[in-house]
Amino acid sequence: MDSTAMRAWARIDLAALRANVEALRARAPGAGLMAVVKSDAYGHGMVPCARAAIEAGATWLGTATPQEALELRAAGVGARALCWLWTPGGPWREAIEADIDVSVSGMWALREVVAAARAAGRHARVHLKADTGLGRNGAQPADWPELVAAARAAEAQGAVQVTGLWSHFACADEPGHPSIAAQLASYREALAHAERAGLRPEVRHMANSPATLTLPESHFDLVRTGVAMYGISPVPQLGAPADFGLRPVMTLGARIALVKAVPGGHGISYGHKYTTPGATTLALVPVGYADGIPRHASGTGPVLVAGKWRTVAGRVAMDQFVVDLGGDSAEVGDEALLFGPGDRGEPTAEDWALAADTISYEIITRIGTRVPRVYVGT
Repeated sequence: MDSTAMRAWARIDLAALRANVEALRARAPGAGLMAVVKSDAYGHGMVPCARAAIEAGATWLGTATPQEALELRAAGVGARALCWLWTPGGPWREAIEADIDVSVSGMWALREVVAAARAAGRHARVHLKADTGLGRNGAQPADWPELVAAARAAEAQGAVQVTGLWSHFACADEPGHPSIAAQLASYREALAHAERAGLRPEVRHMANSPATLTLPESHFDLVRTGVAMYGISPVPQLGAPADFGLRPVMTLGARIALVKAVPGGHGISYGHKYTTPGATTLALVPVGYADGIPRHASGTGPVLVAGKWRTVAGRVAMDQFVVDLGGDSAEVGDEALLFGPGDRGEPTAEDWALAADTISYEIITRIGTRVPRVYVGT
């Protein structure tokens, strides 16, 4: 796909993604790697990224919703896959019949998956999740014995096979945080209880991207790498992507839609939050918050135009924003780079995160479907 005729594009470097997977595997040589491709692979395109990750040695795929996992199967992606965000009445049977592992965090979910397995005439592959301190999904320590006992009974009846025991960190991106050691201890207790009850999981997993990079004692049998696989540092306070052998996969660009001279004192965009300090030239960049550009980066968001970093002038609108070129010039159709690896002097997703007072995860995942993905390095 040729980006020269596009309003905007997100260039996805699959060679970089494969190299990132290999670098992350090297960080956890004794464990398998689950490539987390939820939320359309963090905005990069789920199916192409899943295939590239498998080519690079990922042994599992991870999605949040069962619909995402079923979409992988519909596209012919047959690798082991786990989905973990369920609500009552979900497509349990479809997932079981598609050979998708499912996560169970409570008795209601175990009851539903057992019923679906019996209806399908085959066992369900189940990962039991323990809440070791994150406080989201997962069974509390007080409820863990009941869930384990019920799962073991269902396993003895042939309805389920407990293939995984897992949990998730709250503060792995803050190395040294006291909750990390506490959660690891709680997880080990949950594992020990499950094993005493007779469960023999195929994989035990807790490490997310930051733990994969900084906490080798958390690697167990499998690490789950999400944002790091896409070349974003999950611990920017410790190092940029390159410091961990990673390279950003997405480059976001657009074509300048208009260049015009304006006098000093000219208000720019809604609310006139920016007024030109003198006669200048403006460039119109045709992307806005409907494309995922954060409105709260109005006046702060960086963009490379005409060889220099510029800052969004005034408010980001739904479909466009303005940059003030000062005394410089540009042409309609010139490239404006919002973020990328930084090789050409462009900002990075982390720069946008700092400008918008958020995290780089949000910057890349919010880029909408109106922006076509252009795949390179295939």
